Amino acid sequence: MSNGAVLFEFVQIGQQMRVAAIDEATGIEVVVITPLNAAREHMQRLAMAKLQRRLASEAAPAPPTNGKFA
Repeated sequence: MSNGAVLFEFVQIGQQMRVAAIDEATGIEVVVITPLNAAREHMQRLAMAKLQRRLASEAAPAPPTNGKFA
């Protein structure tokens, strides 16, 4: 997992907020859509948790494939 800074982008879309979290070191971006009335801190924590899961899955090695595909 990257130890770089995380950038957040908040864009209001109607009664929803689009929150993008971008890992500065890798450029990996995730997006969550939240209710507009949710606390900004909660929106940020949700986006950060999704980014951490994505970074962890990117770092995990692919499972070995046994056999051939038909």
